[in-house]
Amino acid sequence: MSEELKIERATMPAGGWGSVSEVANILLDQHVPLKDARLLAHQNKPDGFACVGCAWAKPAHPHPFEFCESGAKATAWETTSKAIGADFFARHTVTALESWSDHALEDQGRLTVPLRWDAATDQYVEVSWDTAFAEIGAALRDCRRDGTVFYSSGRASLETSYLYQLLARMYGNNNLPDSSNMCHESTSVGLQKTIGVPVGTVTLDDFERTDCIFFFGQNVGVNSPRMLHQLQAARRRGVPIITFNPLRERGLVSFTNPQSPLEMLTRAETAISTQYHQLKAGGDTAALMGLCKAILAADDSARADGRPRVLDTAFLAEHTDGFGELEAAVRACPWADIERESGLTQAALEGAAAIYCRARAVMAVYGMGITQHRNGVQNVAMIVNLLLLRGNIGKPGAGVCPVRGHSNVQGQRTVGITEKPELAPLDRLKELYGFEPPREKGMNTVEACEGILAGRVQAFIGLGGNFVRAVPETALMEAAWRELPLTVQISTKLNRSHVIHGKASYVLPCLGRTEIDRQRGMPQAVTIEDSTACMHGSRGMAEPVAATLRSEPAIVAGIARATLPPNRLVDWDGWAADYASIRAAIAATWPDIFHGFEARMWQPGGFRRALPAAQRVWQTESGKAGFTVPEGLPGAPDMPADPGALTLFTIRSDGQFNTTIYSNDDRFRGVSGSRMVLFMAHADMARLALVAGDVVTLRAATQDDTERSVAGLAVVPYDIPVGCVAGYFPECNPLVPLWHHAKDSKVPAVKSVAVLVERSGL
Repeated sequence: MSEELKIERATMPAGGWGSVSEVANILLDQHVPLKDARLLAHQNKPDGFACVGCAWAKPAHPHPFEFCESGAKATAWETTSKAIGADFFARHTVTALESWSDHALEDQGRLTVPLRWDAATDQYVEVSWDTAFAEIGAALRDCRRDGTVFYSSGRASLETSYLYQLLARMYGNNNLPDSSNMCHESTSVGLQKTIGVPVGTVTLDDFERTDCIFFFGQNVGVNSPRMLHQLQAARRRGVPIITFNPLRERGLVSFTNPQSPLEMLTRAETAISTQYHQLKAGGDTAALMGLCKAILAADDSARADGRPRVLDTAFLAEHTDGFGELEAAVRACPWADIERESGLTQAALEGAAAIYCRARAVMAVYGMGITQHRNGVQNVAMIVNLLLLRGNIGKPGAGVCPVRGHSNVQGQRTVGITEKPELAPLDRLKELYGFEPPREKGMNTVEACEGILAGRVQAFIGLGGNFVRAVPETALMEAAWRELPLTVQISTKLNRSHVIHGKASYVLPCLGRTEIDRQRGMPQAVTIEDSTACMHGSRGMAEPVAATLRSEPAIVAGIARATLPPNRLVDWDGWAADYASIRAAIAATWPDIFHGFEARMWQPGGFRRALPAAQRVWQTESGKAGFTVPEGLPGAPDMPADPGALTLFTIRSDGQFNTTIYSNDDRFRGVSGSRMVLFMAHADMARLALVAGDVVTLRAATQDDTERSVAGLAVVPYDIPVGCVAGYFPECNPLVPLWHHAKDSKVPAVKSVAVLVERSGL
């Protein structure tokens, strides 16, 4: 076991003094000047800047401090005084940097100058912006049009995203994978199919009107802590919160509000979950089948006794189809199968269903614990099934609430970042800009990885993110990545995707969202879409860390000018100089969503795009909301049935955001000093003759020709379902086969991977 690793039992609530301490520590650690620390008072405010972290909704009437611990860390990480230029890279070869941890790489600070990898010295060297653009443009012109990938993380604004998708399509392809492909594409597919919209139907107002909340596979205390304000208010009204999650996450157990002086002084806690069901990893469909089965039984009992029906029969008749098929499947599904696959008892599921049946308006909140499974799309459809039984979509206080990850990942899709040509306004783009957009389907994330492994991809442009670290199949991907003819990364900080690079590699440093973006002397603003489909303006307020940085719109425009032939209808220079002109172009492309864009972007609470399902208008093939019959209950049907295998699911700590690692500590799970740990149930440890601190190797229990393993993991006893183990993302990514992804959506199924545990040294 690592000498730095320390394990203790964590009992603290989310929020509270622990959160305050964490915020203070990162501000000090990142040497954030006092004037920039004051920026936090403007975070997520109508006249301030949108958090660069999660996508949770921005209220019209914000709290005095409308930021959470995670958001404060994201802001501190971006406004750090630490910075690196050409001199840093003169001291370090890229090969040497490969041995650095994710935390160490990003902790060096902000990138400040454009860089090009020099093969002779194995170092990144400074290059002028004009030279970088010219060389990148020349290389892209020599590539096959279908062999270039334009990837984007969820950080980029609506304005940048619009320019980026136009660049890709004018270049000649729809290869526009984004971080949504790795998390909520199962949502986009599942909701579109069942209710006719690809996003959730819930707004913040619904939290004030609901009388029951079901939570599935989402860690609110780490991934969207500001939601705890809505959950605390609901609990104070007596609203039950029913949680289904393999781990007892602190944010779903209890919360001390840091903005309440009384709670901070008295250390008072609000219990969040009124029922907490620790289902097996991958047991979501089975648990939802159990809930539906119990609801049908309750309806049968009501009918027999002459009481009002439990099912909303009027809603079912008018607004849905497929109920009969689902009903038959649910009634035929044995409780024994449900209990085996979910890891929950019939009594527990009937107890949760009883609460659901008594509620007038139910919301279902879920995260990547639902979507990142082989049956991720099916899981989403099963949540819709549950809600439809009692008409819990399209009325106040009810609906489906997928919690998106990065701050504008949903908005990027709204303005055209999609590999699916049927979802992009190609005819309108043709009309506006006088070119023939490509009509062939582009690559999603998994397909881009497949293309890289097969040698079909010649160039990779990354608009933010840390692609090579975030994707599965780490060993094969890193080897293939080095064979790419061209890699370009638009980034704020150094990461693994820079030190594992293509044969020609460029790193282009950009302004962060918190920084003042001046173009021709005029400060610019950008816009983002939050997790509830509301659009918000955002103004950077910190002085840029270096005068040499360029904005994301300016960088995208620079690449476009150097790559594409001139087009009198496309004013890249004008767009890069005045973002209001980009918003005008967005409004001209989607007038039904973005009419009056410039005025409405500063509306408190944002302006919401129309979501027909929220008004019970179903834009599906049948014109109704559709029930779906699941194909089966197992969560990972493509994994081999090895009797000695355990089911691994990956998790994130309170010391990280996506692939950004702020620290090696996870106070909510009592781990500090290392992320190389494996959380195990006591019973599984006893079966394998392991004790706390033993160092083990995980091997993927797959039957193909690829060896997948992660060594050096210290065993941590934990309250986790027997037969399941948990480890951190992205450290466990090498165990995930690229072919192990959600059916229909191709989201990597990192929440259910069969693994074998071996004691190190044996």
